Amino acid sequence: MAMATDAKSPGSPSLSPRRLWSRVGPTGLFSLVLALLIALPILAVFVQAGGVSTDLWGHMARTVLPGYILNTLILLGIVGVVTLVTGVACAWTVTMHDFRGRGVLQWLLLLPLAMPAYVLAYTYTDFLQFAGPLQSFLRATFGWRRGDYWFPEIHTAWGAGLVLSSVLYPYVYVLTRAAFLEQSVCVLEASRTLGCTQFGAFRRVALPLARPALVAGVGYALMETLADFGAVRYFGIDTFTVGIYRTWFALGDPAAAAQLAAVLLLVVLALVGLERLSRGKMRFHQTTGRYRALPAPRLSARGTVVAWIVCLTPVLFGFLLPGAVLIRMILRGGTELTLARFTDLTVNTFILGASGAALVVVVALMVIHGVRHDRSGLATGAARLASLGYATPGTVIAVGILITVGLTRDWTGWPVGAILGATIAGILYGYLIRFFVVAYGPLESGFAKIGPNLEGAARSLGHTPLQVLRRVHLPLLRPSLLSAAMLVFVDITKELPATMILRPFNFDTLAIEAFRMASTERLDDAALPALVIVLVGLAPVIYLSRTIASSRPGHRG
Repeated sequence: MAMATDAKSPGSPSLSPRRLWSRVGPTGLFSLVLALLIALPILAVFVQAGGVSTDLWGHMARTVLPGYILNTLILLGIVGVVTLVTGVACAWTVTMHDFRGRGVLQWLLLLPLAMPAYVLAYTYTDFLQFAGPLQSFLRATFGWRRGDYWFPEIHTAWGAGLVLSSVLYPYVYVLTRAAFLEQSVCVLEASRTLGCTQFGAFRRVALPLARPALVAGVGYALMETLADFGAVRYFGIDTFTVGIYRTWFALGDPAAAAQLAAVLLLVVLALVGLERLSRGKMRFHQTTGRYRALPAPRLSARGTVVAWIVCLTPVLFGFLLPGAVLIRMILRGGTELTLARFTDLTVNTFILGASGAALVVVVALMVIHGVRHDRSGLATGAARLASLGYATPGTVIAVGILITVGLTRDWTGWPVGAILGATIAGILYGYLIRFFVVAYGPLESGFAKIGPNLEGAARSLGHTPLQVLRRVHLPLLRPSLLSAAMLVFVDITKELPATMILRPFNFDTLAIEAFRMASTERLDDAALPALVIVLVGLAPVIYLSRTIASSRPGHRG
C-alpha cells in the first residue's frame, strides 16, 4: 500500500516564490511578460482552433484543403531546390575564385533582397503577358499571331515558385558565403595535397562544413514561402495564407480560419524543429585557428565569362529586369496617383516603419537585458517562444490578434477591441510579433561582444542593472541598435497581409496601394509605390554587403 508523504527529498531544491523571484528578478520578470505578450496571439490560434467546430471546416477538409496542401508543397519544393542550387553556386563562385568584377558581383547578388515577391509578380505579369514587351517582340520579329505559338503561363504554382526563388535565394547565398569565409584555409589546402580537385574539395570538404548554414538558409527561404501572401494571391494560387484570409473575411467563419491557421502553424513549427534538429546534429569544428586569405585561383577569360553568367543570371531575374520593368511602367503611361495621395501613402508607411522599428527594438533590448539577468530560465524560454513570430505568416499573426481581442472580450468583458482592433496599436502589435527576432538577433550579437567585466565593474560601483544598461550597454550597442532598427523598418515597409488586415479604415500604405492597384490590373499605377518600396529596401542590402565583406579578417572582397 502506497503511503503519501509531504516530506520532500533532501536533494530537491524548494521552488518557493521568494526563491523564484530571486532567480528571475524584476528585469527578468518584465522580459518574461513581454515575451509572453508577443507569443499570446500565436497561442490564441490554437485555443480558438480547438474550440467550436463548424460545418464549413468539414466541407473545406473535403474540398479545398487538399489543394492548399498540394500547392504549398509544390512551392516549398521549387523554392527549396532553386534557392539551394543558386545560393551555393553563387557563393562558391565569388568566394573561391578570383576574376575581374568579383567585388561588384558580391553585392549585386544581394539586390533581390530589396525586391518584395509581390512586386516581382506584378512586373513579370506585365513583362510576359500577351501585350507585354517580350511576346510583342516575338510576334514582331517572327511574324507570329495569336495561336501560332505556345508561351508558358506564369500564373501557376511553378511560376509562383520561380518568382519566390528569385528573391529568396540570397538567404542561402548570404549564410553559405559567410560559412565559406569562416572556413580554415589549412583544411582546404590539406584536401588539395591529398589529391582532391577543386570541385572535390568543394564537395567533400567545404560543402559539409557549410551544411549547417545551408540548412539555415533554405529553412529561412521556406518559412518566407509559407508566409507569402501578396504574390500567391495575385497569381491566384490557393495556399494556406490565401485560404485563411478568404475563410475569415470572405466566408465570415473565424473558427474555420483559426483551424486553417493552426494547421499552418503546425507546419511552421515542424519546419523550425527540423531545421534546428538538422543543424544540431551537424557539428563540424576547425582544428586550427590559422586563417589566411582564401585560396582564390585567377580565372581565365572564358572562366570569367562563365562566372559572370552564373552570378549575374539570378540578379538579372531577381532585380535588374523587374526594376527596369517598373521604370518602364512608370514612364509608359504615367500614373493616376496624385501627389497628395502619394504623400499620404508615403507618410503612413514611414510612420508605421519608424514607430514599429522603435517599439520592436526597445522591446527586444529589454527582453535580452532581462534574459541576461535571469537565472531561472523562464525568460529565456519565453524569448525562444516569442522568436517563433518571425516564422509565423503575417496572415496568421493578424488572425491571432483578432482572436485574442475576441477571447479577451468574451472572458473578461474588457473592450480591448478599441485598442487593438483596426487601430495603429493593433498594427504595431502585429509588427512586434512578426519582427521581434529581426531586432533580437543583432542586439543579442551586440551584447555577446560586451565582456562581463564591464558590467561587473559598473555593478561594483553601485549601479543598478537599468543604470548599467543606460550608461554602459547602450553606448556600446549603438551600431547594433541602428542595424536592428534599419532591418525592422525595411521589413515593415514591405509587410502586406498583417497591415492590410489590422489597419484602420482608409489607412493605406505603399504596399497596400501597390497590391490594390495590381489586383485590379492597374499595373502602371502600382509601379510607383512598388518602386519606392524597392528603393527603401536597398539600404539594408548595402549594409549587409559591407558587413559580410568585413566578416573574415584578412579576406579581401
